[in-house]
Amino acid sequence: MSKVDYSMKAEADITAKAMTYEVHMSPKHAFEICRELRGMHITKAKAFLEDVIVMKKAVSFKRHKIDVSHKRGLKKWCAGRYPKKAAAEILKLIANARSNAEYKGLDPERMKIKHIATKKGRVIPGMMPRAMGRATPKNTETVTVELIIEEAK
Repeated sequence: MSKVDYSMKAEADITAKAMTYEVHMSPKHAFEICRELRGMHITKAKAFLEDVIVMKKAVSFKRHKIDVSHKRGLKKWCAGRYPKKAAAEILKLIANARSNAEYKGLDPERMKIKHIATKKGRVIPGMMPRAMGRATPKNTETVTVELIIEEAK
């Protein structure tokens, strides 16, 4: 496994970092959730992701919007989905960053998402057997998500 580093440098005294490696989720869903969360306070982000998981709020899909149906409640946008699996994994990442902030002595209630980004991880190859001795590739995509939170002023 190659070394994965953060794509942004952060000040150590006012920030906390967390990263997940090669999580089994859709890169497109992860990208859209991260775009939605950028700049939010972590308490609001946590509430938003919990609403996505129980399908109360939809995540607006702005880049990957082909054949995405309209969802109720989106502001200034109509195409959206409820990516439960990706939302649950990013919720774990936010909890991890919050505990890192507590360990460093920062106030977790004042923390704001400064940087959140996704990177494509490796593709795990797989095959699905078909009729007449054929096979179809059934690959599993993985995603690395990095998060930097800082104390809001």
